[in-house]
Amino acid sequence: MKTELTVNGSAVEIDAPPNTLLVQALREHLQLTGTHVGCDTAQCGACTVIVNGDALKSCNVLLAQVAGKAITTIEGLAAEDGTMHPMQQAFKECHGLQCGFCTTGMVMSAVDLANKHPDASEREIRELLEGNLCRCTGYQNIVRAVQQGSAQMKA
Repeated sequence: MKTELTVNGSAVEIDAPPNTLLVQALREHLQLTGTHVGCDTAQCGACTVIVNGDALKSCNVLLAQVAGKAITTIEGLAAEDGTMHPMQQAFKECHGLQCGFCTTGMVMSAVDLANKHPDASEREIRELLEGNLCRCTGYQNIVRAVQQGSAQMKA
C-alpha cells in the first residue's frame, strides 16, 4: 500500500503494508534512524515524533493512520544550515543527556511541551514528560534543558 505524508517538510510516499508501524516506516523506509525503538509498547517515549503539531509515540501508530499528515522527526528540527533547534541546543548546554538513547524522544516531547505550555513550572515539566523514560540522568538536567529551551523558543 502506498502512503503519502510529509516528513520533515518534504512530501514522501512509502510503499509498505498498511500494518507497518510509523517507527518502522521512518527507520526502515526513510532511513531516519534518530527515532529510536525502545520498548515497542509506548511506555518509554524513545520513538516520539511530532504529528500535525502533537507529540506521538510512533511505535504504536500505524503508517496508514498518519496518511496525509505532517511528521517531524529529530532530523527535521535543526535549521537547513545545521543550526540546532533551541531545544536541542538547550539539551546540549544543560547536559540533559547521558547515554543519549532517550534523548531524541525526550527532545521531541519537550518541543511539544514548550509549544503548548511555554511557562510550565518544574513540577509541570516533570508531569508532562511522564511518558518519556530516562534510565541515566535523574531528570534534573532534562528539566533545566526544557526550561531553557522553552525560554529560547519564546524569545
